[in-house]
Amino acid sequence: MDRKPQPLRETHVLLGHGSGGKMSAELVQSVFLPAFANPTPAALNDQAVITLEGARLAFTTDSFVVSPPFFPGGDIGHLAVNGTVNDLVMGGARPCCLSASFIIEEGFPVADLRRVVQSMAAAAEEAGVQIVTGDTKVVERGAADGLYITTAGVGVIPAGRELGPDRVRPGDVILCSGSIGDHGVAVMALRSGLDFGVPIESDTAALGSLVEAMLAAGGAAIHAMRDPTRGGVAASLNEWAQAAGVQILLEEAAVPVREEVRAVCELLGLDPLNVANEGKLLAAVAPEAADAVLSAMRAHPLGRQAAAVGEVRAGNAGTVFIRTQVGGTRPVEYPSGEQLPRIC
Repeated sequence: MDRKPQPLRETHVLLGHGSGGKMSAELVQSVFLPAFANPTPAALNDQAVITLEGARLAFTTDSFVVSPPFFPGGDIGHLAVNGTVNDLVMGGARPCCLSASFIIEEGFPVADLRRVVQSMAAAAEEAGVQIVTGDTKVVERGAADGLYITTAGVGVIPAGRELGPDRVRPGDVILCSGSIGDHGVAVMALRSGLDFGVPIESDTAALGSLVEAMLAAGGAAIHAMRDPTRGGVAASLNEWAQAAGVQILLEEAAVPVREEVRAVCELLGLDPLNVANEGKLLAAVAPEAADAVLSAMRAHPLGRQAAAVGEVRAGNAGTVFIRTQVGGTRPVEYPSGEQLPRIC
């Protein structure tokens, strides 16, 4: 994306400003970056890397407003823990602790709140982190749509690990850990009352153990990782292409998409590349290590469907294209407008 502050065209915040796509980037660039002017937020990574008394730490924060709060394959609590853990591990960190703050609407069932909190505890235990602090606020009926959760996380980055979108290089192979669009489609199908006879479940999962297996296999040859959440694969790859000044070419036939997910996307007029994921990752890997990293991914339960889906090229800096199954190419644009609001 263009990282220079740009004037915001809209005079009021719209739902599209929370889509994770072009409008979200414009809001960040025009409102937040000028106010918080320092190199850490300007990097626009999912985590900040800070050095404190000789230790390199990753720090991240996120808010979760998914509607409905319970969906096939997960819930807002499970999602909050996994999403925060994943933002840390995409920077190479080993997560250690989280905070959790709750904004609860008056009248929200205590049984549902207990269910969410227990889900968070289970997800944290599975991810190997602790929830060590938090806050609770209650607002009037109609002011919060049930429940919102804000989390923050801290992790330690081992010496020698350097990951980031600006490190993506021509020749890198783009790896994807599995089928895309599962989370967004699971939520949208539930909202729309769609039933295809085959359950579509969110892919929400903590990716720390998968990342460690990949780094053990590829080490410094892994240049960048990203979990393609809001804005999906399209947003993540466009961010990489623009940050590194490269072109990325995807192969449509290689991108894993479940048939039921593809069917829902066609019905709703969505591109699976734009749909949110909560348990998948993308990696840019030097070509000499790509096969070893891909094998390590496929040996892990969270990467069994992993595939090499594209490559990084020089020229046409900041662009992403996809070679279609009929042999042509088309641009993969940075998602714009209102895509899938309230998806995470």
